Amino acid sequence: MKISAQEEYGLRCLLQLARAEGMGESLTLSQLSRLEGISTANAGKLMWILSKAGLVQSTRGTKGGYSLARPASEIRLNRVIRVLEGEPAESHCKSYAGVLDACVHTGDCGIRPVIVELHQIVDNALADITLSQLLGTEANVDAALHQIQGIRPKDNRV
Repeated sequence: MKISAQEEYGLRCLLQLARAEGMGESLTLSQLSRLEGISTANAGKLMWILSKAGLVQSTRGTKGGYSLARPASEIRLNRVIRVLEGEPAESHCKSYAGVLDACVHTGDCGIRPVIVELHQIVDNALADITLSQLLGTEANVDAALHQIQGIRPKDNRV
């Protein structure tokens, strides 16, 4: 599974908002763009998408900015990825996106069940991870993820 730049930066912006929320603050577009090294326009686009999906909210005024619309412990990664991916990625087998009529192999296809199952496995794994579990150091997050069913410890063997 590939994570697009939009998905990665959207998720990173949500993590910044979760950290700020822990300190009782919200973040402006310029703060988000500076923290993540993206343009203000890109940060604005991401916040618009996430706001439209009900994941973030904005407050106007001098003390305004963006904040999470619900607690980080209630925001699941599969939802974030679905919101940020926009149109499902094109594939040689488009069946996983529900576009069977676009596939020339609508009959007996041995690849389709594998692709559908892989997407389901990834979605299920991401559904087990909340935004709050991603806060902290990389080592702490890695250890927490190993405790989630279905995610195995890193193995550098090839």
